Amino acid sequence: MVKPKVAPYGTWRSPISANLIAKKSISIQDVIVDPITSTVYHIEGRPSEGGRNALVKTQEGVDVVKKGWNARTGVHEYGGAPAVVYDGIVYFSNFEDGRVYKIVGQGEPIAVTPENKNHRFADLVVHPIQRHFIVAILEDHTNPAPRDVVTTLALIDTTNSTVTSIVSGDDFYSSPTFNSDGKLIAWTQWTHPDMPWEGAEILVASVNFTDTTLDLGKPANVSGDLKPDMEGKISSVQPGWINTDSFLYTTDFSGYQNPWLCVVRNGNRGRVPTRLLAAPLEQDFGQPPWVLGNSCYAPLSETSVVFSSFKDGKNVLHHATLNGGNSHCELQDLRCPYVDIQYLRKLTSNTFVFLGKKVDEPSAIVVGTLDSSLHPTYEVLKDTKGDEEETDKISHDLISVPQSIVLRVPPNNEPLYVIYYPPKNPEYTAPQDEKPPCVVNVHGGPTGHSSLGLSMQKQFFTTRGWAWVDVEYGGSSGYGRKYIERLVGNWGIADVSDCIQSVVQLSSPAFGIIDPRRAVIRGGSAGGFTVLAAMCNESSKDVFAAGTSSYGISNLFKLAEFTHKFESRYLEKLMGGTPDDVGHVYTDRSPLFQAAKIRTPLLILQGSIDAVVPPAQAEDIVKAIRESGGRVEYTLFEGEGHGWRKVENIKAALEKELAFYMDVLGLSTVETKL
Repeated sequence: MVKPKVAPYGTWRSPISANLIAKKSISIQDVIVDPITSTVYHIEGRPSEGGRNALVKTQEGVDVVKKGWNARTGVHEYGGAPAVVYDGIVYFSNFEDGRVYKIVGQGEPIAVTPENKNHRFADLVVHPIQRHFIVAILEDHTNPAPRDVVTTLALIDTTNSTVTSIVSGDDFYSSPTFNSDGKLIAWTQWTHPDMPWEGAEILVASVNFTDTTLDLGKPANVSGDLKPDMEGKISSVQPGWINTDSFLYTTDFSGYQNPWLCVVRNGNRGRVPTRLLAAPLEQDFGQPPWVLGNSCYAPLSETSVVFSSFKDGKNVLHHATLNGGNSHCELQDLRCPYVDIQYLRKLTSNTFVFLGKKVDEPSAIVVGTLDSSLHPTYEVLKDTKGDEEETDKISHDLISVPQSIVLRVPPNNEPLYVIYYPPKNPEYTAPQDEKPPCVVNVHGGPTGHSSLGLSMQKQFFTTRGWAWVDVEYGGSSGYGRKYIERLVGNWGIADVSDCIQSVVQLSSPAFGIIDPRRAVIRGGSAGGFTVLAAMCNESSKDVFAAGTSSYGISNLFKLAEFTHKFESRYLEKLMGGTPDDVGHVYTDRSPLFQAAKIRTPLLILQGSIDAVVPPAQAEDIVKAIRESGGRVEYTLFEGEGHGWRKVENIKAALEKELAFYMDVLGLSTVETKL
């Protein structure tokens, strides 16, 4: 073995370049199964093609949606669920014009909705008997102000390209799903000011149909008069049928999203919702639906279901054997090497498919097979390794494996969950007693969480001798409703405090794993807001040496006024009221109005067409910091929205960020030969 070179942390050379990450940054954004043929498809985001989404037949690696078409939707702005395949016929929403198109065989896309650039469609579901009927979310932007955007469940008749709203009145809808004979439909709905993880309900209605018509009977609420184990509203989401009269869903009735079963009798007049498990588990099944179309379970048959839940910072798999809803069932844990599991779907009576990540391998579409003893085996259908010649340069010896750590924070000694990645590069070792500089990463949402699955962006830093810490601050999902609600009324306070505490504690003698003088903080969207808020916080001046905010919020008043419909009243929960009610809170917590306090060097990255956080949010605070004499660097990426989709911008953003930190900390990469 070659003896490692001695070089300071943060200066090591790495084969993981920004160019490599950009080139191999194909992302899988949905896994789709044709329920008739059991053929697997997926949505593939391609930075090398201007960030478009291709619909791909997975096993064959063949594009169904060719260049010039973009299988993507802007419903709820974050999109998701843009396509469905039924008996070989493909339907997808095209991002550029908002229309739904049909593809038969190798044919060209044919529009099945009228030309109307104000319409957006998502969550398409085909009627199992009258297959020319599709139910979908319709988001109508004819009047574009967030309060005027209208969301309904709509019926698309693909034979004559007509669209008719069939369910309306609430602010939001998702997850429409027919039972197997097409006589019942269930869906999720919620209304302002709630987000779906705060107060969503599931409704079910009878379906009356002929060859030419389809309409619904009076819908009924599944939960009825059930009283939750916790105070306030409950969130019920993810309905999915297991037979003609029973469907699964998840609800946080117990304080954690757990699976329940609803049996529907006599049309929709008799509804019996019951706990699926004998006792609630303090594990979340599923995650807040920022993006449409995800699923945490796959009903393989009427009696056999595979579930995914979040435990100890990672996803785990379980199997349940159902017994007709007459009694509770037990979960059997399934061996699984994947720590991040999304889009869990049924294939056959003993196989399922999902998007999975390991701690040391990139995302892959995986088929799981259960034998008669319920022992699973796994086969990769599609990986995202990219160019094999380039990928072969990345040895497993370079990969920093995450470590989940539970900290305790004042004043009540409550838990704070963080994920730590130590510096790792077998070619180097640091001088004795030196502690590494640290990247403190703040996830978005803010009701999101970080994944333990392999991220080459994180390895970009750790292979250069940086530590990386993902902060699962109070408000993060995966740890129960109570943990999420630690951010209610406290956004810009609790999250900032948790980020500060992460550095303070991980650099203390109790841990001693990072350098307290060389921590930098970064985040995008809501995470970008936390970065900006931390820059204004007196307590952070000696904690963070630099910061990077990507498309972060600087003015909460403007966010409340101009952001898109889905989040347009989210701030009322996070701030404790509206701008009219608690204007002083919005002023105090808007980084723009505290910009004179920012003396820590700051990098701001922004997309020019971001509808979630428009460029003015970045430009106003950049101007304010410069006028007050602070150091701020600003880059606007043309043609980018809320995040980077184009290969050249993914590369440029990562290189700019690293160069900024190196400059602030006075680091330079070691020479090739020492």
